[in-house]
Amino acid sequence: MRIATWNVNSVRQRIGHLVDYLGEAKPDALCLQELKCQDEAFPRAEVEALGYNIAVHGQKGFNGVAILSKSPIEATRGLPGDETDVQSRYIEGVLPFGREVLRVASIYLPNGNPVGTEKFSYKLGFMDRLIRHARRLLDFEEPLVLAGDFNVIPEPRDAAHPEAWVGDALFQPESRAKFRELLALGFTDALRASSDDSGLYTFWDYQAGSWQRDNGIRIDHLLLSPRAADLLRGVTIDRAMRGRDKPSDHVPIRVDLAG
Repeated sequence: MRIATWNVNSVRQRIGHLVDYLGEAKPDALCLQELKCQDEAFPRAEVEALGYNIAVHGQKGFNGVAILSKSPIEATRGLPGDETDVQSRYIEGVLPFGREVLRVASIYLPNGNPVGTEKFSYKLGFMDRLIRHARRLLDFEEPLVLAGDFNVIPEPRDAAHPEAWVGDALFQPESRAKFRELLALGFTDALRASSDDSGLYTFWDYQAGSWQRDNGIRIDHLLLSPRAADLLRGVTIDRAMRGRDKPSDHVPIRVDLAG
């Protein structure tokens, strides 16, 4: 089974790229982030025409997450733990997987900038909620994939110029510590299970020729539960998507699981 994640940075603006990607990579499930539209504005017809089921948790102009699947999806919207949180940043789906099920979450973790403001506090609080919820999900002992834009640069080798990110929320010690705490529950960073190489990025800013100079960072991740990690067969960053006309500043990353 092929599971992909992609911060599409406005699904309506990138619908052509999305249709192309579904046709080329043919993921069994694709987690999307930063839809920037409400549920009813999602371009369903184009995606359904390719044989995909759709579960959306949208928000007007901001945020928004979705799961597209070739199989029916049983979806739950919103991250538990804060009833006052109105930001659409988490959707979870259960998909058929052989004789069992696969649980997949599409996550758009807060950016958190500027550091020292309530935005950074919200980021850390969201990560605490995610850690608590992930711990409960692991109790199901199912294959589980936490996928999305985590807005965390885990290590210096995950940035072309780590020194440039020292004051940024994506690279703060607190953000990276929360990410390690999540991994310590028993999750595997799929890409790092496959490669120790530097220069593996999923985001290039639109400014200052970042793409042309390969000044990228790795902030889009696929975290696998022990059951899912046992099935890992490969990881691919589809970086060519960044070179297309009017692209997202993120590119898809996908895993192949046996079964």
